[in-house]
Amino acid sequence: MSIKLEEPLAQVDAHRLASMDSLPAAGHLPSPKPKPGALRSPVFWLTCAPLAIVLGWALFPAIFSGFDPISGVPAEKFRAPGAEYWFGTDHLGRDMFARVVHGTSQTLVTAGLAVTIGLVAGTGLGLLAATAGRAVDALTMRLVDVLLAVPGFLISLIIVTAFAPGPISLGIGVGIASIASFARVVRSEVLRVRSLDYVEAAFMNGGTYFSVVFKHILPNSCGPVLALLVVDLGVAILAISGLGFLGFGSPPPTPEWGLLIAEGRQYLASAWWLTTLPGLVIVAVVILLAGLGRQLHKIFRF
Repeated sequence: MSIKLEEPLAQVDAHRLASMDSLPAAGHLPSPKPKPGALRSPVFWLTCAPLAIVLGWALFPAIFSGFDPISGVPAEKFRAPGAEYWFGTDHLGRDMFARVVHGTSQTLVTAGLAVTIGLVAGTGLGLLAATAGRAVDALTMRLVDVLLAVPGFLISLIIVTAFAPGPISLGIGVGIASIASFARVVRSEVLRVRSLDYVEAAFMNGGTYFSVVFKHILPNSCGPVLALLVVDLGVAILAISGLGFLGFGSPPPTPEWGLLIAEGRQYLASAWWLTTLPGLVIVAVVILLAGLGRQLHKIFRF
């Protein structure tokens, strides 16, 4: 029986260096691009279309509803959903559809603040853990494990109660709770891309640490991070609505999705639409964002 010995290390390195000669120069390395035809998928556009409408609610609410979301007509209170009032009216005669539409900007801005905090801080921690050595990696990941050990909603609740309730503290609390998930995804993607041959070729061609990281490693790691960003936006909307329901969001009469459900729970037996319809909007947006995140993961997966 014959045993085939492995190639000497020097020969392996020679083969590896020879394969790197065919790679592009450090300034012309590949960057993530959508797969051909992926953006023409009907599922992708069926997911984006309703979200585009919700974004229109946030940017141009007056186009979608002509009613005042703050002032109502007492004679029109507790009107059931119909052709005139799509989502019915509340106990003050205010149009619920108008309040949902005008409350979209308040909810999305707070959720956007939360996602931005999670993305920036989580990307920094994940990048530091993946590139600064084993000791820093171990220390950073233990910090991330501590954040993951505590429920995100509890972290948000603690931070919001420590400061004055409002959209700013709400966004900061939810954002801190989302740092751990971004850090783990960024770390795993950076480690995957860092081990590829073209990254080593960039270093061998004279690339500095920061140039290689910001020109080649981070751009080629952004696919799963972008998908997580969209999914986490839905999670943030759900958490912000929950905290708003508990009274930690914007004060009345400001229309905010969680506050709308909280105001309508007192009349649940006689006016079901006050809680059901805004709740369905929240659920639909969260599901659509999760579906969009899945589609983006498929598009940028390589």
